[in-house]
Amino acid sequence: MTPRFHPVVLLPPWAEVLDLSTPDASLAPPETPWAIGRYDEDRTIYTQALFAGARTVHMGIDLGGPVGTAVHAFTDGVVLHSGINATDGDYGGTVVTEHEVDGTPLWALHGHLSHASVARCTPGRRFLRGEVLGWLGDEDENGGWPPHVHFQLSRERPATHDMPGAVSPAERAAARLRYPDPRMVLGPVY
Repeated sequence: MTPRFHPVVLLPPWAEVLDLSTPDASLAPPETPWAIGRYDEDRTIYTQALFAGARTVHMGIDLGGPVGTAVHAFTDGVVLHSGINATDGDYGGTVVTEHEVDGTPLWALHGHLSHASVARCTPGRRFLRGEVLGWLGDEDENGGWPPHVHFQLSRERPATHDMPGAVSPAERAAARLRYPDPRMVLGPVY
């Protein structure tokens, strides 16, 4: 039986689930490039000015792998926005897609991609479930992070190729309603 949604990244079953909520969490690469960062995790690693010292609650799921790993569409859709978020600590190459799931519109942000991914994902481009949207970018093009895709869902249509990937603890409850748990389409990745 074919699963309802395609994996966004084809992770090996032994991908490491990271804990970035502890004071001793670091940005040191995990034992393997295959890693998963959790949704709704209050993280200690956000020290860049972009986060203003207050935005610490992660609203997506990070799927890590080697540079150039393919990022797939979880279901059919259309590219809504694409661009480069170039600030230190930001997404770098970013693609926002629009989908319909159970008759309801849903948007997905794919951040930290290669710049070549953005070039191939022009707004209006239609794609099918499982199609390659892009590839994991290297640190020099993805905001300075180890290679991964930040995958985030939104129930509200974004106005541009951006949405807050981390919010303040005070915004957490409202953000969970706006940005639902990506495991609703990724499945039980952790």
